[in-house]
Amino acid sequence: MDDLIPTVNRLQDVFNTIGQDHIDLPQIVVVGSQSSGKSSVLENLVGRDFLPRGTGIVTRRPLVLQLVNVPRRKLSRRGRADPSSETEPTGAEQEPFPERAQFLHLPDRQFSDFSEVRQEIQRETERLAGPNKGICRTPIHLKITSPNVLNLTLVDLPGLTKLPVGDQPTDIEQQTRDLVMEYITKPNSIILSVSPANVDLVNSESLKLAREVDADGKRTLGVITKIDLMDQGTNALDTLNGRVFPLRLGFVGVINRSQQDTIANKPIQEALKFEKEYFQTHPVYRAIATRCGTAHLAKILNQLLMSHIRDKLPDIKTKINGLISQTEQELMSYGSSSLSGTINTSSLLLRLLTQFANQFNASIEGNGSDMQAAELCGGARLYYIFNNIFGGALDSINPCANLTDHDIRLAIRNSTGPRPSLFVPELAFEILVKPQIKTLDSPSQRCVQLAYEELMKISQSCGGKELLRYPKLYAKLIEVVSDLLRERVAPTAQYVESLISIQRSYINTNHPDFIGGSGALAELQRKATAKPREPSSYGRSLHPHSDLSGLGMEDEGISDTESVASHGRVNGGSRKPRGIRPGSVRSRILQSSGQPFAAGHPHQGDKFLHYFFGGNKADPMFTTENSKRLSLPVPNRVKENGQYFASNPGSGALDTSPVGPDASLGAADLATSPTAHLLATQFDQTCDVADRRDHMETELIRSLITSYFNIVRKSIQDLVPKAIMHMLVNHCREVLQNRLVETLYKENLIDELLQEDESLIAERNKCEDMLQVYRKAFAIISESP
Repeated sequence: MDDLIPTVNRLQDVFNTIGQDHIDLPQIVVVGSQSSGKSSVLENLVGRDFLPRGTGIVTRRPLVLQLVNVPRRKLSRRGRADPSSETEPTGAEQEPFPERAQFLHLPDRQFSDFSEVRQEIQRETERLAGPNKGICRTPIHLKITSPNVLNLTLVDLPGLTKLPVGDQPTDIEQQTRDLVMEYITKPNSIILSVSPANVDLVNSESLKLAREVDADGKRTLGVITKIDLMDQGTNALDTLNGRVFPLRLGFVGVINRSQQDTIANKPIQEALKFEKEYFQTHPVYRAIATRCGTAHLAKILNQLLMSHIRDKLPDIKTKINGLISQTEQELMSYGSSSLSGTINTSSLLLRLLTQFANQFNASIEGNGSDMQAAELCGGARLYYIFNNIFGGALDSINPCANLTDHDIRLAIRNSTGPRPSLFVPELAFEILVKPQIKTLDSPSQRCVQLAYEELMKISQSCGGKELLRYPKLYAKLIEVVSDLLRERVAPTAQYVESLISIQRSYINTNHPDFIGGSGALAELQRKATAKPREPSSYGRSLHPHSDLSGLGMEDEGISDTESVASHGRVNGGSRKPRGIRPGSVRSRILQSSGQPFAAGHPHQGDKFLHYFFGGNKADPMFTTENSKRLSLPVPNRVKENGQYFASNPGSGALDTSPVGPDASLGAADLATSPTAHLLATQFDQTCDVADRRDHMETELIRSLITSYFNIVRKSIQDLVPKAIMHMLVNHCREVLQNRLVETLYKENLIDELLQEDESLIAERNKCEDMLQVYRKAFAIISESP
């Protein structure tokens, strides 16, 4: 049991060598308000004046105080215990000042004059915390070896304060509070809460903080100071008995030296004697004198700490064992630092090259060991590029983008030369579809570039921690992969471009999926017949009742749709062929000329083809006989600004009187010559047929372009990813390892490539030191019973 506290002290010393505290070691944390008597309590426990004193905040850095009990007879001249000595030392071996103090930051110096200890604490405090009364979290470690102390480990913290004084920081209260909470929240710490007796206990800041982290009071011991300074007629008996503020560990009352005693350098031994007499002779406290005083406080702290250590030691041992295993694994990731001989370095280099190539291939295949679950990576990214990015870009292209009706009609007319066409020229279709196929080139080249960039990302994610040890080798590996990918990306891009050129070089209209001319015509005819007929008022504007009343014709005699077909679009509507309505003017004229007619246009089933094959030559309206019969001296009609004007053939004179389709010969002449009206109607219908022919040819070309473009798009969407995989991805996978060995596996490059990173060397050395500390700590804790 007596060796438990020295064991913890040795563990603290061991962990302090690496400057980190990964183990929560049992210790006593002294907490109290400013000027509550914390320093006096600690000095009474040590029996020496060694702490700085003054006004305001004096303790500005945590002080870890290790008290080690060493019997006088086993104390050597160096202040260390001599366990081999079993006899009383001689007079030459006796030390006049057996107490020794030693700072962790001065391991080669021991102090026997405790006034120098005080000065060293002040110097070390100002070195880090500065002279402006600020605080610092870095602790000062002090070990005191003396036959007059019990084995204890205490931490003296800065006193809790409310307001900044002098040049203290404005948030000094929050800083001290955070520092105190950092220590008392550790479950292995025992809280020593110091409160003055002349202040109401309900206002104790130390007890308030202790309750926040230890609500049950299982690890909080209360200390009541300045009992002798209480007002006459009052006492702290209820507080010491736990009636005011109950604590499971209870309260201990102590009496400190007054400021006058400190100034007069009153020995602590005399102060302890006065304390003992005070409690034994006081009428109120003599009943509990055995539970009061510094001697009782030191004894109970020793017992609490040893019991606490005994309870926590198995957990500490388990944690240290886990830290050893964790540190060994981390050290293995850094690799061994001992590489000697050409054989070892050559085999290491070859292994790293092979490992890199295998990781590159595994990442593409999707079976890498370091695959991420939060996002797509490796080969999955390539799939996303091919199907989502590239496929989406192709699907968003309009087959007839940037093709206006004017462009299509112009291409049709240019392809026929000086001759009129009976059919839609195929050359116009080829001229128009080739530029549209060219629009697939840009997304295809972008797909190649994205695949190249993704392969570069994959290469940069390969290697692992072991390869990161050698930054020059890693840089060379990335350089070789980059060169290999650049070598292949240009041929891949050229091949993808050739795929587009191949599609443009030969337009295969016999493709089984191509709609063809007959299919396009049938589709257009289906659309034309499926559209509802739209009435128009344009015909009525050309056939007023006043003009036709003398002829016995009504407004509906000539169909509205026919007028629209004869004179153009109304409100943007498309021209549509219509049949001849029975009872109309045209029907009457046809009857008068002996021509048969039906309710619809003659040869209704073939009317769609007639627009492209030059009209129905068998139509009686266009026979030679009728032409002769209708060959009347009718003046020419010229259209200007939407109106028709008559001109005398041969004279060149233009009659400025408007001539409409129903008044081309004047109202009187029309009444006597119905054939003249038939001729005007025939002229308008002929113009309308030409316009409708252009419209239908335009729609036919659009349908053919869309059908063929979709075929090419589907082919490109299938071939481009295959070309990228074959010429870029798979080729790099197959030749990468050979290229790495060929480029980097050279004897004159081995030493240069295997130079370790300096920062990694420092991390490995640090890891080795930590492993050594943990093993030493485990050995120390294993020695304890």
